[in-house]
This record gives sequence, C-alpha cells and structure tokens, in this order.
Amino acid sequence: MPRPRKRRRVWRQPETAIFKPVGVPLDMLERVTLYHEELEALRLADLERQGQTKAARQMGVSQSTFQRMVSEARHKVAQVLVNGLALHVEGGTFRLASARWHCAVCGHDWKLVHGRGLGPPELCPECGSQAIRERLDHDRRHLE
Repeated sequence: MPRPRKRRRVWRQPETAIFKPVGVPLDMLERVTLYHEELEALRLADLERQGQTKAARQMGVSQSTFQRMVSEARHKVAQVLVNGLALHVEGGTFRLASARWHCAVCGHDWKLVHGRGLGPPELCPECGSQAIRERLDHDRRHLE
C-alpha cells in the first residue's frame, strides 16, 4: 500500500479554472487536469524564476519531488497547447501557506494565512502598534 501523498504548500487561494481553444465547445474537447500544486510549481519555476532548491523549500517538498511536479506540469501544458485540448486547473493535495508576524512593541506573535486577499497587517492586534514585521526563518519550516 503506498503511503499517503504529502500536502504541498501553495501561496495563493486556488481557484478552479478551465482554459480552452477559442471557437470549440468545451463538451467536444478532451480535458487535461493540472493540479493546484503543479500550477504553483510552474509559477515558482517559470514565472518567478526561482531555483529548484528554494522553490522546493517554499512548497515544503524535496527538490526531486519539485522537479517531478514541474516536469509533469510542463508536459500537461504542452499537451494542451500542441493538441488543442482543454486545461482544467483543479484539485490536488495542498495547503495554504501562512506567515508569522511579530510586534516589536509588545512582543506579540501571530499567524495569517496567505492567499486570501490579505496584505501585510497594518497594526498589531494586541497593542495597535505599527511596529510589526514578518518573522523570517531561513528554512521557512514555521509556515504551516
């Protein structure tokens, strides 16, 4: 029995989407499913141009797992573009990343989930101070 898939870390709230060739009804097209974590791997590797080691660390997976996800995602996108198929972005095994914040005045620490339209907090929820900063750990293991 294979072990359960580890949940990959994504940085945006994923939305289901379908991309298809113009002028062809969707019900006449074969669909290729691109999982949300594969889209995240493409974003980090190709859009953000991050190295595999850094991107893998951000997603909470090994470098070899990250490389497999990027390769599979690129293969699916190439299939869709070359063969005129529909690309359906949905599903997968993922979790939203979170960031930890720290108030320099009162020392309060708190966490916010990324990808929900939230920018950095403006005020400390405990004392109302603007002296806040993101807690940065070099290996980012604190992000859940």
